[in-house]
Amino acid sequence: MDINFTARRFRAHPDIKSYAIDEVKKLEKLYDGIVRAEVILFYERSTNSLKTAEVNLHVHGTMLTAHEKSNDYVKSIDGAIEKMSMQLRKYKAKLRGKDKTKVRTIREKA
Repeated sequence: MDINFTARRFRAHPDIKSYAIDEVKKLEKLYDGIVRAEVILFYERSTNSLKTAEVNLHVHGTMLTAHEKSNDYVKSIDGAIEKMSMQLRKYKAKLRGKDKTKVRTIREKA
């Protein structure tokens, strides 16, 4: 899996970068068909100064995306990873369901 890390409107501390990359690598345990991952961290200059984490996964012709905003980058990364793990589980279940229906129709025809 190829992992790209981008920090927008600020310079990311190496600890934050390594934390984000390690968390994305854990997603590979859920589904081994991940081709590429992108982690994008934003800093929004507003009254709240929110920190946003975005995780994009490219999986066999499909792109899954998760966003999370909070006052801390670690919380944002954790929230985005949690959302992405839910999406991966749903994606896997959807794939399993498609495979089962195809096998059932083939068996019924035979």
